[in-house]
Amino acid sequence: MSSKHLYEPFRCQVKPVLASKLEEFHLLGYDTISETELWEYLTKKKWKKPSEDIRIAEIVQDILHVKVAEYMNFATIEAYKSVDFFSVLTDEEKKQLLK
Repeated sequence: MSSKHLYEPFRCQVKPVLASKLEEFHLLGYDTISETELWEYLTKKKWKKPSEDIRIAEIVQDILHVKVAEYMNFATIEAYKSVDFFSVLTDEEKKQLLK
């Protein structure tokens, strides 16, 4: 899979829309979410199967329809994927888990 998403060229054009969505998130108390994190959610989850003939209006609509709960579910799952729980446990804790 290519490291560059098919919709990456649109990112500069939709920056104001991303900023608007982040402002909405901040008003709801989620002020630690960055533009990069929101874009990552969109490219990895919302646009997992990109369309070659997408219109910018559809991209804008997708961004504006992102719900905080959707993003937070994605972020939680990504956090669990990135952490190796066993690497932070001592040998004694690992033995306790296996009992």
